[in-house]
Amino acid sequence: MAETVSLDSEHAFAPIRRGFLADFFIRLFKEKPLGAVGGIICLILLLTGIFADFLAPYGYNEINPMEALKPPSARYWLGTDNLGRDILSRIIYGARLSVIVGFAATALSILLSTLIGITTGYFGGKFDLIVQRFVDGWMIFPGLVILIVAVSIVGPGMWQIIVVLALQFGIAGSRIIRGSTIAARENMYVRAAEALGASTLRILMRHILPNIMAPIIILFTTRIAAVILSEATLSFLGLGIPPPAPSWGGMLSGTGRQYMLIAPNMALIPGLCLTIVVYGINIFGDAMRDLLDPRLRGGGGRYSLTKKRKKVEK
Repeated sequence: MAETVSLDSEHAFAPIRRGFLADFFIRLFKEKPLGAVGGIICLILLLTGIFADFLAPYGYNEINPMEALKPPSARYWLGTDNLGRDILSRIIYGARLSVIVGFAATALSILLSTLIGITTGYFGGKFDLIVQRFVDGWMIFPGLVILIVAVSIVGPGMWQIIVVLALQFGIAGSRIIRGSTIAARENMYVRAAEALGASTLRILMRHILPNIMAPIIILFTTRIAAVILSEATLSFLGLGIPPPAPSWGGMLSGTGRQYMLIAPNMALIPGLCLTIVVYGINIFGDAMRDLLDPRLRGGGGRYSLTKKRKKVEK
């Protein structure tokens, strides 16, 4: 008896058509649950920074000497500092500063890294040799020393800190973009575009840049945590955003250390917030690296194909 095959059998393993974001978040929660927790932490940080004016019960510099050094209570959920300022409000406004500094400095550093990395990686030759020797000279100095010297020259302040951090991480991060550009430059479609007479700008924007977006996105997510931690370090040393701005690093320093034994919440709470945020961003960035890098994710992922089984009629 002749065998007949169902018309639907050829579609038994047809891929599910989803949008990129929908597929990314499904894989994030199914394959990287810890990374999903980190993503939730990042979302909470972002929303807290955006809606700080609505979430904070008091102003970040609203002084009430009669309420100084109060422990956590129904009125002051996290207690007050030595000037009677609400610690919860200062933590919330500190999240806004972390969001502004983190995203602005990271975005500028990624632009700088991409500009240096994509040009040196594509053109190569003496231009690459000269620029990369400058990058090597920049990277041999300890990052904290460069930050301290730069801030000492330009002075403390939010935008000064953003520019200094962007330079620090942007120049060092260009090495990663350069390596990805060199790998993409050797692809056949780039050689074909060059043979057809495409302009250099078109090749860089249409063929090189789209194929190095995965490392750029990953570098962006990992850089945010490093930038926030560096800003907190500078503020802890008194070289960051000057008071009364409620930087988490500044809250850890000065009065936070001075009154730590009397009111430990003044130092513990900013330190705990900083730890949770940096940890969350790091694990979210690590999950994004695993999901976006095709060398690590193994093709389309475990959840991108349906595994329907059809009976074959005989």
